[in-house]
Amino acid sequence: MSVDAAPSLRRSLGIVGVGIRREPRWFGLAVAGSALYGVMTVLTAWAIGKVTREQIQPAVEAGTVTAAQLWTIFGWVAGVVVVNVVGVVIRRVAAGYTMYNVAAGYRREVTRQYLRLPLSWHHRHPSGQLLSNANADVEATWNVFAPLPMALGVIIMLVAGIVQMVLVDPVMAIIGLTVFPALFLANMVFQRAMSPRVSRAQQLRAEVSEVAHESFEAALIVKSMGREDQEAARFEEVTRRLQAANVEVGRTRGTFDPVIESIPTLGTLAVLVVGAHQVANGALEPAAVVQVAYLISVLAFPVRALGWVLGELPRTVVGWDRVDAVLKARGELTFGDQELPRTGAARSSLANVDYSYDIVDEHGVESKFQAIHDVSIEVPAGSTVALVGPTGSGKSTLTNLTLRLVDPDRGDVTLDGTDLRDVVRGGVSSVAALVPQQTFMFDDTVRGNITLGADHTDDEVWAAIEVAQAAGFVSALPAGLDTRVGERGASLSGGQRQRIALARAIIRRPQLLVLDDATSAVDPAVEQAILAGLRRSSSGTTVLVVAYRMSTITLADEIVYVELGRVVDHGTHRELQERCEGYEHLVTAYAREAAERAAVIADEEAALAADVDSAEEGVDAR
Repeated sequence: MSVDAAPSLRRSLGIVGVGIRREPRWFGLAVAGSALYGVMTVLTAWAIGKVTREQIQPAVEAGTVTAAQLWTIFGWVAGVVVVNVVGVVIRRVAAGYTMYNVAAGYRREVTRQYLRLPLSWHHRHPSGQLLSNANADVEATWNVFAPLPMALGVIIMLVAGIVQMVLVDPVMAIIGLTVFPALFLANMVFQRAMSPRVSRAQQLRAEVSEVAHESFEAALIVKSMGREDQEAARFEEVTRRLQAANVEVGRTRGTFDPVIESIPTLGTLAVLVVGAHQVANGALEPAAVVQVAYLISVLAFPVRALGWVLGELPRTVVGWDRVDAVLKARGELTFGDQELPRTGAARSSLANVDYSYDIVDEHGVESKFQAIHDVSIEVPAGSTVALVGPTGSGKSTLTNLTLRLVDPDRGDVTLDGTDLRDVVRGGVSSVAALVPQQTFMFDDTVRGNITLGADHTDDEVWAAIEVAQAAGFVSALPAGLDTRVGERGASLSGGQRQRIALARAIIRRPQLLVLDDATSAVDPAVEQAILAGLRRSSSGTTVLVVAYRMSTITLADEIVYVELGRVVDHGTHRELQERCEGYEHLVTAYAREAAERAAVIADEEAALAADVDSAEEGVDAR
């Protein structure tokens, strides 16, 4: 074995040991069933030899068979086979429990780790890869438990079989024993050839999953931009690489399988030739030849189980490395033991906060992009504060920091004077709610999307819907609150999804409500009604809103204007208009555009009117 193969084998056996420690009882039962199967397989050969010697051979010599002889033959063979079948059932059922229980446990651990890790980690890992880690990679890691108990039972079977063959006839035993070293050698060569090919195929499966998931997620973009052919070509390219890898695996298996299959057959033929010669010389009974030949034939197939285990071990290592990378990922949010007040509007504060994103270029080189620079913001309890700034100025990042979806690189984020890093797990989400730019809907009913499984009455649901100005269209749905909205809310418009998301936040009566451009898809008149309803119903709620429209901005008690990740100015709308040129330019952009459009239209109408007057004057002159 090569230097590289030995550590790989040790690693894979160590991984198998981890799985055994997770399910020791089921695995022990599977091995016991396999051992029973192994012993009874050997005893089947002994039983066949016994009935051949004591029942079949006398019947052949006598030229007749009695009912008693038939029942004896049936009883011995049937008894051994029934116990053998019991061993097979125990092995397969217990091995299945072992494999699926361990896999289910690791899927839960991976998923819990995804939930613990902050958004900053998720930003660096595509969702397709995460799905592959929780599904295909976990499967690849623990599929080895399907053949492993049988392989361990084979060891017992081999020991018992070799002892029995030696007791029957040492000469034929020596000939028969050459089969097993030959099988092991062939299997070792086979596994050394297969390991790198199987590893590559497993990695390519994950890549196919990543590309497929990304294509599904971007279905709207792909179709609206007419990129179906290009996306299909991208998927085809990675699937062709997987196809080539799988073909290489199949070609290697196809080369070795006939060799491995032929070795027991050649061994059986050799035993029959030698045995027939010894029987002809009177040195051996026919029953002994039958017994040894049967042992070789029945032992050869289970020996392949060792090959199956060796074939699974490379996939086990690859799958484990990918899963373990998730489980050992750093960046997990830490929590303290402090509780936040559960009454009254909350006061939010960001002090001297910096935050950077990790950027990976096309060559895999990581770098930092600083999105927030030394930002300090005070959001007084019960107030409505608007974050205003051009696209890419860091507004959404500030909302994520405010709700501790990510931690700052420097500085402090507090709620009612308590550093969010000192708050207990779930403490922030229990008093604060976010309505993000991109509204997500579950494939559930309207009620389910608003309550998210929490215990709320229909009256509470309708009250939240009223504030979100969604009562009209929800009432018009075929089943009202019980209408399923489809995957990602496919049956709803963008504005309807935003209003359901608003109701989802409002029903929780948050002490801090963060709206990240949450009304961008609704009509200005509806937006005005929503914001007015929020003002009336949120006397115990502080509102931080990312705003673009003048109708939203003017409802705020204070406005914070940000550019390039920095706070440029803050104050009332009138104050910022007077002293902040960037703010004035941004908030009046729509009005300027409308005025310019109106001026162009007026000029065109005046020119048209002048042309008409000139034409009429020409007619009068004629």
